[in-house]
Amino acid sequence: MKYWAYLSAKLALAGLFLYRVGHSLPYLLPPPKMRFHTEPIGYDLTYTFLMMAYTLLAAGVIWVVIWDQRLRCRTCLRKLRMPILTGSWTHILLGPPRTEYICPFGHGTLKVDEVQITGHQAPDWQPHEDMWKELVSLDDTKK
Repeated sequence: MKYWAYLSAKLALAGLFLYRVGHSLPYLLPPPKMRFHTEPIGYDLTYTFLMMAYTLLAAGVIWVVIWDQRLRCRTCLRKLRMPILTGSWTHILLGPPRTEYICPFGHGTLKVDEVQITGHQAPDWQPHEDMWKELVSLDDTKK
């Protein structure tokens, strides 16, 4: 639940930022000289290019927010670390290439397929109970 709340908060902040930037754009330009049209887009070249750049900025900001969220732990929201490449590019049928990421606190691993043969496949998140319990129990038995 925390994972989706964090994503919605980031999207809300990105939306607020884009809203503010979008409403400040008309103040950066001189008023368009139009005679018959009420909308300057498509008739005023400067305004049209500025709106195109704003649209590209908005798409880029939303893409960065979603891309950042993909590689976060589903439990603690920290960035996943230690990418490990598994499988083989030369033997795709035996073991397709994939990248595995792990949470630094041991909450789980994320397996991302590098090749999508049968269409888009969602990354596989596998939560772990507590992978550090075993290490602590081994240390306690030595005492």
